[in-house]
Amino acid sequence: MKIVITGATGQLGSELHELLINDTEKECYFLDRKQLPLDQMLLIQDILAMYQPDLIIHAGAYTAVDKAEEDCETANLVNHLACEEIAQYCRLHGAKLIAISTDYVFDGNAAVPLTEDAPTAPINVYGQTKLAGEQAIQKWHPEAVIIRTSWVYSAYGKNFVKTMCRLMAEREEVNVINDQMGSPTYAKDLAIAILKIADATNWNPGIYHYSNEGEISWYDFAVAIRDFRSFDCQVKPILTSAYPTAAKRPKYSLLDKAKIKAVYDVVVPEWKESLARMLAEEVKK
Repeated sequence: MKIVITGATGQLGSELHELLINDTEKECYFLDRKQLPLDQMLLIQDILAMYQPDLIIHAGAYTAVDKAEEDCETANLVNHLACEEIAQYCRLHGAKLIAISTDYVFDGNAAVPLTEDAPTAPINVYGQTKLAGEQAIQKWHPEAVIIRTSWVYSAYGKNFVKTMCRLMAEREEVNVINDQMGSPTYAKDLAIAILKIADATNWNPGIYHYSNEGEISWYDFAVAIRDFRSFDCQVKPILTSAYPTAAKRPKYSLLDKAKIKAVYDVVVPEWKESLARMLAEEVKK
């Protein structure tokens, strides 16, 4: 199987690289933003044609949520129109597509875990452009698999876990939001789930949800990070209103994982277990 992975240097792309680097049954090409500029529409299909992939794992995205509010044109190019080009390529050349989306396609007003058919209503530019990307993929390549995920972290790149570790090592006290609920996603777990789908005998297209098991706030997440690392730092809960940002965040974005577990027999680890594994791995790196 010949696979192209976009977003090669991101958290998910890096975890996929680690899992695939010694896989002799797959011919993998990891493309970063220089090798596949997702804001250059006229180049995307020609570049993909050079590799002739059987499968594209589209992990690349514009993920600067607050910056997207003022740089909406670039966010739309990368998160929406690039998806359209990739989907068109897959349709024209018979390639499979696994594309990564986000919980930010929802407005955060739910009170129960969100299923794949829950109404979408993004409240920021990032979410709007990611939803437009989903819709473009479904229009041009309905045989694609789209995976929505949330609160991604990894031993690679910048993320909440690594930021908390740095701040807790430097400060006696940190303030963390406690009125946004969801579940974090260890990028390595997501990468494992993606490869299980890629290797599945039966290809079942559609939208799927994936995050680690459990329902927590960012505050709960920070407390767990502190306790795992034994930092001598007080974690204080604050409301979202006390920490204004350029982009609004969903208050509730817990994803229902029943579909991906049933259709692809994906095992979803509990969030604390995954956090412990990531922190142990980061020490090694």
